[in-house]
Amino acid sequence: MTTELRRLRNYINGEFRDAADGRTIDVVNPATGEVYATSPLSGQADVDAAMEAAAAAFPAWRDTTPAERQKALLKIADAFEERAEDLIAAECENTGKPVELTRSEEIPPMVDQIRFFAGAARLLEGRSAGEYMEGMTSIIRREPVGVCAQVAPWNYPMMMAVWKFAPAIAAGNTVVLKPSDTTPASTVLIAEIIGSILPKGVFNVICGDRETGRAMVEHPTPAMASITGSVRAGMQVAESASKDVKRVHLELGGKAPVVVFEDTDIAKAVEDISVAGFFNAGQDCTAATRVLVHESIHDEFVAALAKAAAETKTGMPDDADVLYGPLNNANQLKQVTGFIDRLPAHAKVEAGGHRVGDKGYFYAPTVVSGLKQDDEIVQNEVFGPVITVQSFRDEEQAVEYANGVEYALASSVWTKDHARAMRMSKALDFGCVWINTHIPLVAEMPHGGFKKSGYGKDLSAYGFEDYTRIKHVMTSLG
Repeated sequence: MTTELRRLRNYINGEFRDAADGRTIDVVNPATGEVYATSPLSGQADVDAAMEAAAAAFPAWRDTTPAERQKALLKIADAFEERAEDLIAAECENTGKPVELTRSEEIPPMVDQIRFFAGAARLLEGRSAGEYMEGMTSIIRREPVGVCAQVAPWNYPMMMAVWKFAPAIAAGNTVVLKPSDTTPASTVLIAEIIGSILPKGVFNVICGDRETGRAMVEHPTPAMASITGSVRAGMQVAESASKDVKRVHLELGGKAPVVVFEDTDIAKAVEDISVAGFFNAGQDCTAATRVLVHESIHDEFVAALAKAAAETKTGMPDDADVLYGPLNNANQLKQVTGFIDRLPAHAKVEAGGHRVGDKGYFYAPTVVSGLKQDDEIVQNEVFGPVITVQSFRDEEQAVEYANGVEYALASSVWTKDHARAMRMSKALDFGCVWINTHIPLVAEMPHGGFKKSGYGKDLSAYGFEDYTRIKHVMTSLG
């Protein structure tokens, strides 16, 4: 007896549709390793249809008032709360995440973020009108950019969907959103929820693989391409978008340094850092994965961190005692395993370093010490439940090691010395610096990096403004 697979579909112009040519992709539950659904493998015809729908809907949506867009987004936020259990079920099957943590750590901020952008729709700021030339008055208009092609990642499928569509729609744009090929279920459900609230064509979802995403970015219709993903993917998007000078918004990888000074409360720091490093199986571009600790407390800190790792649990979504679930897919398990298998002889695995079980893609909480600055695992993003530890002798070397990678998204400093914390926050070349904490985000503050971590901001008024364009209007007073 076989169980019928769930059939996910694209959402284009207010209708759910299969791919035009009928092709599909198997969708795997990473907690079991079993196929539970199929989703469309969208091709050029599907991309054309979605872009046509978004373009046709744009003039009317652009001309809505901020109050109308706010009202729609507030309805969407309310609907997310009403359908919270459905969203949780879809997301946990998508990703294998723990149900309880998804309920407490993802639904509330998602709803809050939608409501923030609902308010932001009515609070666009700019320079006041004035006479900067005799006899002439200048005004600044902020306008939506147009159709936005958006690609969301698999680590936080539904939350990253919110980070994409909420500011774009609040600003008066229309959207074509593609979820990752491994995690389409919650995004398709979001389309169902939004479909009864927004006009046809304002929000569209197409499922598919990298080629689908490439076709979206290369399509002549979108005025903007936005992606959250790997550095390689971001480079490809930027290159493709450059051919017709599309605006690009990139939130890419990270390798967050966690700088721990000798005056730190070790027990408290270890508790917080282990959670920030292992949460969501370390599949977070801001994860606390690269600890730099002062040499005077190095051994004590490593021992405490290894103990915390040994006490951290991974397991099935319905287990309320686990901190994280599986890695997202077989390729990601292979990547994490490869980093550990290739460790240099001078490295030491203090905890973990192995797969857990033989079903699904679970990996043990892992701590690696004895590393050098140019080691592969220090320089490259692992994107798994792996925390590396290095020692430093002084503040200057801590800054050198922290900044000595190609990523520049997030960082943290752990010290009781206020002046030192301020010096470090200035010296660290990262888009976010946390002090005596790591990973909290709020809707009002920007999230985004420098260097190969990309450009553009998510969340905040800055993220909202990224989805607008500036027009100067000058009129003669004569």
